Amino acid sequence: MEKYVPDIYQKSIYTIDYDKLAKIGIKCLLLDLDNTLIPSNTTVVNDKLRKKIKELKKQFHIVIFSNALEGRVKKVANELDVEYQALAFKPLSYGFNKILNKYKYKECEVAIVGDQLQTDILGGNNVGIVTILVNPISTRDSFFTKINRWQERRKMNKMYRKGMFTKGRYYE
Repeated sequence: MEKYVPDIYQKSIYTIDYDKLAKIGIKCLLLDLDNTLIPSNTTVVNDKLRKKIKELKKQFHIVIFSNALEGRVKKVANELDVEYQALAFKPLSYGFNKILNKYKYKECEVAIVGDQLQTDILGGNNVGIVTILVNPISTRDSFFTKINRWQERRKMNKMYRKGMFTKGRYYE
């Protein structure tokens, strides 16, 4: 169960203490796309997100890191003027290792921010990077994500009973 526990749990990308991440040596943020940055049924980027990403780019190397198809990810990445990795195959280590090798980062220099235990947190924990769970910004999910959410609820309940993780109890 420990492999599903995030290092940090915050309400959204807007409540994360990014200065603290920089102080511990994080240089690169892998940001999940669907239901972390934007709802999964759109490619529209709002001004609040645009402003946040602009701020973060002053401090970190930003990569949108998604299992989604390239067309969708590229459109948003281009609008935000950041790099991206589509078809990341989270939770497998393939996409994570591709980023680590391409940019010559050590595991301790990278963090992933995402809304799913089954993909973002498990994948990040498996490769040894900092994992940050945020709440999904929309209740609308793709078919495969709905399956993941069902499994995720079961895991969260089990972790809650063991005192390992409580949904809604945020921490750094």
